[in-house]
Amino acid sequence: MAAARSFRVLPGFNLTLGYTLGYLSLIVLIPLAAVFLKTAELSFAEFWNVVTAPRVVASYKLSFGMALLAAAINAVFGLMLAWALVRYAFPGKKLIDALVDLPFALPTAVAGIALTALYAKNGWIGQFLEPLGIQVAFKPLGVLVALVFIGLPFVVRTVQPILEDLDTELEEAATSLGAQRWQTFRHVILPILFPALLTGFALAFARAVGEYGSVIFIAGNIPMVSEITPLMIITKLEQYDYTGATAIATVMLILSFALLLVINGLQAWTAKRTGRDR
Repeated sequence: MAAARSFRVLPGFNLTLGYTLGYLSLIVLIPLAAVFLKTAELSFAEFWNVVTAPRVVASYKLSFGMALLAAAINAVFGLMLAWALVRYAFPGKKLIDALVDLPFALPTAVAGIALTALYAKNGWIGQFLEPLGIQVAFKPLGVLVALVFIGLPFVVRTVQPILEDLDTELEEAATSLGAQRWQTFRHVILPILFPALLTGFALAFARAVGEYGSVIFIAGNIPMVSEITPLMIITKLEQYDYTGATAIATVMLILSFALLLVINGLQAWTAKRTGRDR
């Protein structure tokens, strides 16, 4: 007697795979291919001149440097915030937990205007920083503040479910064996959280490197100082230089993919090393 087929709610493998590949091609692969094809209209010399222009190189350094730094800051403080929300009970906890998602819901332009109003020389916070010689608005530091603001929820929401599922008996067992607090965190908790922390870091970086709306107001867009790469792309488009815009976008895509590949590789290596690979 032939074995009965197992019931599946979704259609068969072939139909599901075909739909997935078709949807992925329409939404992701075809637009990306169009960017590379448009860039291919340039000769190598023209392409090199566009992507190595001093203003463009400065924008790459600012965008990728600040995106990495903001993601690193969010990885640290996002972990601390997620820990507080999961492990402690305090007044206003639900409100703070809801406010974590504010950058998701807030329009980026509104976030940029609000941050500029706060950190300008006469802003609520900026007026106290100015006498100390700290200028946030219209400087690279303002770009960092905006990227930290929009990237924090990615780390918190990625780490939070892992912390909720983490059994406190592991910490109690480590303590009973004589481990100090730092040893318990370093050898028991961190290895479990590290893959999720890397995922949150990668998501925060990916969001930050292409962010435009919240950064454009507080950055000031000063050439060679606070111009971000998405602004350079928009500038090229406004000048009807479509091939120049796609050339800059191509370099940005390649660098982003390379960095994300390194992060994902590190995440896979960590999961395998800790015995949590799927």
